Amino acid sequence: MTTIDPTARVEDGAMIGEGATIGPYCVVGRDVTIGANCRLIGHVHVMGHTSIGAGCTVYPFASLGGAPQSLAYRGEPTKLAIGENCTIRESVTMSTGTVGGGGITRVGDRGYFMNCSHVGHDCQVGNDVIFATSATLGGHCEIGDFVFIGGLSAVHQFTRVGPQAMIGGVCGVRGDVIPYGLVNGQYARLEGLNIVGMKRRKFTRERLAVVRSFYQRLFESPGVFSERLEAARSLAATDPAVAEILTFVDTGTHRPLCLPLGRAGENG
Repeated sequence: MTTIDPTARVEDGAMIGEGATIGPYCVVGRDVTIGANCRLIGHVHVMGHTSIGAGCTVYPFASLGGAPQSLAYRGEPTKLAIGENCTIRESVTMSTGTVGGGGITRVGDRGYFMNCSHVGHDCQVGNDVIFATSATLGGHCEIGDFVFIGGLSAVHQFTRVGPQAMIGGVCGVRGDVIPYGLVNGQYARLEGLNIVGMKRRKFTRERLAVVRSFYQRLFESPGVFSERLEAARSLAATDPAVAEILTFVDTGTHRPLCLPLGRAGENG
């Protein structure tokens, strides 16, 4: 049974799923869809053309579906789509998209967004991500599945973070982070592989050894990066993770790769 607190304001046209709870002083706009069994605890503002998947819990003072923070935005009816079973903690903000960025911001399933984290306009966020306190995405970022972004870290607009990568705390991420990468530092630098995360995803010792060997050959060997990359292509068949990293490197368009300290000049 759907429950709407008497102090909440749900505009005509909003679609509220079965079993959802709209708590005290929430505001739900007319173009909003709230999935089944969602729980808006209180003082939540959902606006714009926003859909929230089933089973999500949204904590007080979250603001979802606000206009994109883009000077190019002219009030177009762009969208925010949030997946199922996400936890969205206090004061989280997520913006709708822009026409120039495809018109939609997407957030996957089972994400955990800690207090004050932010998903900017036109971002594409995967499943099972964790954003720690005040983790921030600029516009047009692409974030893969199982990514962890540490507290107070900010990802520059148009940056890609590959699946299962880990961003340390208080990082400024200005370059694409390879799948399974581990980055740290005030201006983020690649420090290795997210071995802990890979073990949690059931990588065997044998697979870890193969991917580590590839990583060392590509990022730690002497020589020019482009030459090392060509030499490493022969390893694509040794493990799916190796092939995934190579594909990620090849498909970058907007931002340089995040490289180890001392290697930044190799981009391009």
